[in-house]
Amino acid sequence: MAGGRHWSRWAAILAVVVIAAALMVSHRGRDRGASPLPSGTTSPTAATSPFTGLPQRAPSPVLAVKIDNVAAARPHTGLTKADLVYVEEVESGLSRILAVFSSHLPPRVGPVRSARESDLEFLRQFGRPALAYSGAQSKLLPVIAHAAVDDVSPAHAPQAYTRDSARQAPHNLYAAPAKLLAAAPSASTSHDIGFRFGPAPASGTPTTDKTVRFPSARVASHWSAQQSRWLVSFDGRPETATEGGQLGPPTVVIQYVTVRASGYHDRWGNSSPYSETVGSGRAVVLRGGRAYDGNWSRPSATGGTTFTTTNGQPLRFAQGQVWVVLAPKPG
Repeated sequence: MAGGRHWSRWAAILAVVVIAAALMVSHRGRDRGASPLPSGTTSPTAATSPFTGLPQRAPSPVLAVKIDNVAAARPHTGLTKADLVYVEEVESGLSRILAVFSSHLPPRVGPVRSARESDLEFLRQFGRPALAYSGAQSKLLPVIAHAAVDDVSPAHAPQAYTRDSARQAPHNLYAAPAKLLAAAPSASTSHDIGFRFGPAPASGTPTTDKTVRFPSARVASHWSAQQSRWLVSFDGRPETATEGGQLGPPTVVIQYVTVRASGYHDRWGNSSPYSETVGSGRAVVLRGGRAYDGNWSRPSATGGTTFTTTNGQPLRFAQGQVWVVLAPKPG
């Protein structure tokens, strides 16, 4: 009888401890600003990629690669394996690609081209990722050396690069992502950069085609209901992969940003554009054959970029690869 009372007393104490621990966890969540997400929204976890919303084994190192995007550089190699594909304006109003890899690594990626000043601020939201690029304007190199990136350009990881004799220079430099990351053992791993995945908002405008125009380039997205993705074209031609097929993600984000002149120029004297990705502005998210108007916000360089509907709710993406076009803000 005495033993039974003793066991009951310990059981009661254990129950109190468990309840107190649960309350402490809940209180800490509130202190950190935690709030319940809308029903069906995927919040990044250790088992979910923060870049695609798809299952992942564990957070993996982040590799960003600058990729050429003039006609002579196409078709591209390796983009089918990218988690994120960003398209930005460069000199003479042309476009260039910044591909982000983490969940999967292709055996080869390219053609690799040079970096820009705005890449450095843009990439700070990823922590300290590895950055692969072919080179940069000489005055920019010291800035890159002090930036929050692991430099895996040919000057620092020559073993990772090869030239393709079937293509003409400078559009023939390719890199092996596994070798790039081997040269960047301290590269940061994937973490929440503000994206949310889940059911589409209730609103939206039926849309099958959307084109973003740079001064000398075009990026077009065509909704394929049969393939459930947006087929991408550059300058009026389908964006194909050397691995086969036309590239097309389930989500395309058009992020309208201020594009201004930087303090750097190319060898012909053309000013290098600087896309301002810290701040806020208008955005359009394409998914499921519809266009959703919204806004983007990135208050600080080290913070992520969030996308919300016009009434302030999370503007959720479809799971899978995401393309983001850094479009010049009208006016």
